[in-house]
Amino acid sequence: MDITDRKLAEEKLLESEARYKAILDAIPDLMFRISRDGEYLDLKSEGANLTLTREEIVGKHVQELLPSDVATISLEAIAKTLDSGTLQTCEYQLPTPLGVRDYEARLVVSGQDEVLAIVRDITDRKQAEISLQNLAQKFAKAFSCSPDSITISTIQEGRLVEVNDSFVELSGYERDEAIGKTSFELDIWVHDHDRLKLVQELQDTGVARNLEVEFRQKSGEIITAMLSAEVIDLDGIPCILAVHHDITERKQVEAQLRLSAQRDRLLAETLVRIRSSLNLEQILQTTVTEVRQFLQADRVFISLNNANLGVRTLAESVDPKYPSVSGWSTNDEAYLQEVRNLLKDNLVRVFEDITQMAVSPKVRAHCRKFQTKASLAVPIMLGNELFGALIANQCSGSRHWQPIEIDLLQQMSEQVAIAIQQSQICQKLAELNTNLEHQVEERTAQLQQKMQEVEKLHRVKDVVLHTVAHDLRTSAMGNLMVLKNLLNQGVGGAEGQRSRGAGEQGSKGEITASLSPLPLSHALCPSASSQSPMPVSRSIIERMIQGNDRQLTMINSLLEINSCEQQGIHIKLEPVQFSTLLGEMFAQFEPMLTQNQATLKNLVPADLPLVMANTTRLQKVLANLVTHSLQNNPPGLNFLLSATVEAGMIRTQIQDNGVGMSKLECDRLFDLHVRDPQDCCSTSIGLKMYLCRKVIKAHGGEIGVISNRKRGLTFWFTLPLATSSATNRP
Repeated sequence: MDITDRKLAEEKLLESEARYKAILDAIPDLMFRISRDGEYLDLKSEGANLTLTREEIVGKHVQELLPSDVATISLEAIAKTLDSGTLQTCEYQLPTPLGVRDYEARLVVSGQDEVLAIVRDITDRKQAEISLQNLAQKFAKAFSCSPDSITISTIQEGRLVEVNDSFVELSGYERDEAIGKTSFELDIWVHDHDRLKLVQELQDTGVARNLEVEFRQKSGEIITAMLSAEVIDLDGIPCILAVHHDITERKQVEAQLRLSAQRDRLLAETLVRIRSSLNLEQILQTTVTEVRQFLQADRVFISLNNANLGVRTLAESVDPKYPSVSGWSTNDEAYLQEVRNLLKDNLVRVFEDITQMAVSPKVRAHCRKFQTKASLAVPIMLGNELFGALIANQCSGSRHWQPIEIDLLQQMSEQVAIAIQQSQICQKLAELNTNLEHQVEERTAQLQQKMQEVEKLHRVKDVVLHTVAHDLRTSAMGNLMVLKNLLNQGVGGAEGQRSRGAGEQGSKGEITASLSPLPLSHALCPSASSQSPMPVSRSIIERMIQGNDRQLTMINSLLEINSCEQQGIHIKLEPVQFSTLLGEMFAQFEPMLTQNQATLKNLVPADLPLVMANTTRLQKVLANLVTHSLQNNPPGLNFLLSATVEAGMIRTQIQDNGVGMSKLECDRLFDLHVRDPQDCCSTSIGLKMYLCRKVIKAHGGEIGVISNRKRGLTFWFTLPLATSSATNRP
């Protein structure tokens, strides 16, 4: 029997079975053969996440393996599939070790009273759908609840597809008025090129951020918004999702701030100009020019109200298109009185539309003549008197004057009043200055005459001082010479007389004066006889010598002070070892200290640095300081000498344990002043103290005295170190 056809059919059948088996093996879903009554006949579980084995499933009923609700759904789907013969789909949830999972079962007829169920895990898809639904809900809420206007429009035509409630509130159009219309039909864009710029940017980058554009509301009012947009796909149509943030109020605030800044700058510059310039005409002209620029007005001028001159214009800035009021004046008293009444009580007069103002025909004719449509007038008050007015005019039409503009004119009028008052004061000052110059010239002439007289007196004083000092000095030196010779001769004569006997000698301690050619008796008593010698006590002669010494010292001090006052002290400073210098100086003072039974304790360190000093001058200073203490204290005085380095200077202190002084006496000790006759400090030593200060100052130092609390004085002076002072100091 020829079985070729059968063999070919069997081969095709095997190929078909292999092909379908490969397809089934490639499907990752679970597959079950289930009978009409719900018995599992077979399954394919390769690649599926199944917790039960094949043996635990095949032969079992769906009610045994599935929850009751899922089993009921499955039986209903099986029956419906077998009865209708069409594909049936059902979804259900099953608890698994991974949690509750979502499944989808697709049932088809696979044989007599049996179905093939293909089961797929759709948990991820269900979660994605839920997330998408939540996102859509959030977007819908954000879209509807956003405080900013949001629109969706086609990118090609600009036809509105959707708008939110904020758009309705911002634009004034209801939803049914806006949706389906283009932005051009609604005339929303103030500038059409703004939308063209938006579309171009979206086509280039797909996004636009913070574009500042102007929109027109339904009422016709212009608003400013910050626009951000992106391109979205809506059912295959490219659309624009745009968000509009209203910044109109912010822009108005910014404009007000700019105006305030300009106003403050203008006021500050005007104030500076007023303070720095005395040219009133220039100040007024600059003021009206800058005010007109700030207000963008057609005319700004300042008028003067004068009882004799009437009303006239002092300064003006005007647009060339309109007539000027410069040079205009009037003496019409009725007109002037009406203008004064408009500005009475120092009030600002605001006229937004001159045609609506209730004024006389003369004022109205004046406004027509100069094409004034709106006006703002602020009076300029000098005290309680109306000096004039600062006036701004709008000639192109009526105008609403803003509060900041009114405030500017008020403040500028105050500054103008200050400038006018300042100008008036300057005029008075100029007049007073002229009179003062004449007085100064007269007084200068008088002073020059007095100075000439004083110079003559100084010359006379110098002549008298040098003449008298020369005569006194000669006399004192002669007296000293005579007295010292007399003292020496008296001592020798007394010794000779002791050898000749007591009868020829005078009384003890006396000297018989018989000098030739002029006996001392004649010098002491001119009326005494030349043949009658007069015995003189030795102590008297010594006191006379001391008095002449003091007189000679005082005369020398006066001459030195006069020279210092006229020519100054010029000393040559050299670097010296200060501790060695002090030791040598006080060694020279030893006889003076011994004579006064005084002691000196030297605490000056041996390692002191070099100082700049003049040895001769400095020795006189130390001698004068020690002499002051010795002369004003009884014998037995104790001195303490110390020195320290302080701030580039050496500070020297000479402390004694004698009598103290009051603070006033300490403050005046080194000053040149007329001393009290009862003052314990003689005029001679006072002059020396003054010279001490001069010398120390010439060294570049300071000198002073401190009265100790318990007893005694502390003299101190400072000298600069050799490293911080010049070698020559005037």
